[in-house]
Amino acid sequence: MTVAAEEPTPGRLRNPVGGHVPVAGGLAKVGLAYAREMGAETLQVFVANPRGWATPAGNPRQDEEFRAACAEESLPVWVHAPYLINFGSHTGATVELSAESMRHSLRRGRAIGARGVVVHTGSATGGRPRRAALEQVHERLLPLLDELTHDDDPWLLLEPTAGQGASLCSLVADLGPYFEALEHHPKLGVCLDTCHVFAAGHDLAEPGGMKRTLDELVSVTGEGRLKLIHANDSKAAVGAHLDRHENIGAGHIGADPFGELFRHPATAGVPLTIETPGGPAGHAADVARLKELRDGVL
Repeated sequence: MTVAAEEPTPGRLRNPVGGHVPVAGGLAKVGLAYAREMGAETLQVFVANPRGWATPAGNPRQDEEFRAACAEESLPVWVHAPYLINFGSHTGATVELSAESMRHSLRRGRAIGARGVVVHTGSATGGRPRRAALEQVHERLLPLLDELTHDDDPWLLLEPTAGQGASLCSLVADLGPYFEALEHHPKLGVCLDTCHVFAAGHDLAEPGGMKRTLDELVSVTGEGRLKLIHANDSKAAVGAHLDRHENIGAGHIGADPFGELFRHPATAGVPLTIETPGGPAGHAADVARLKELRDGVL
């Protein structure tokens, strides 16, 4: 059963706001109900265990019901690939499983009508040089991008990490070598996590910090590559390299920089999804807060 889509507001047209939703029990049955409860205008899902290597086929009936309902309600959908994927690993088995898992996420994304599949950018493990790890990214991830030949194939969205360990990409500048390794593929985009980029060292909380970060992103990757924003405040201080999400306005970033985010030309048309703590009530509050900031700017 679908709900008739409301007339889109100017804010929603510019920046749909929503969140990551649970889907255990069914994409349509559980995921859509949760999205509606939080007031989501866009949503993100897992299509596999995020902390495992299983590649489940999915339920065709649920897929079709979910895809049709999201189209009816004008809900852009995003898939988050499993966290274990690491194309910079020194372990052959991890790289093989990463390729299998990534291909699965992209195919499942297409099946449910997702606009993009988000993947963490990984790290150079085993003490190997970063250059060697990026060469492996080129060898193993670029062929998967080349498989995206259908009009309805999702974008592959690189999500820089908070800078833990031997991260391959955490600062915005790190996207340059990563994009080069993937030959600036036409289906390659960026998912910017505000908590991650803050933890990596970009001070979004200082006046003009969000604008400078977004300006740099456009300079490094080119216009039109930012496709999704994970809107999360941070429990940890800037540059702490800790991936600790906090509710909007309750962390070290604060609420005001998100208003600055909505003003930037690079974010025009870019959806935001929260990955903040709390259950349905807390998530609904974060979505409502972001909508308030968005609509106040517009």
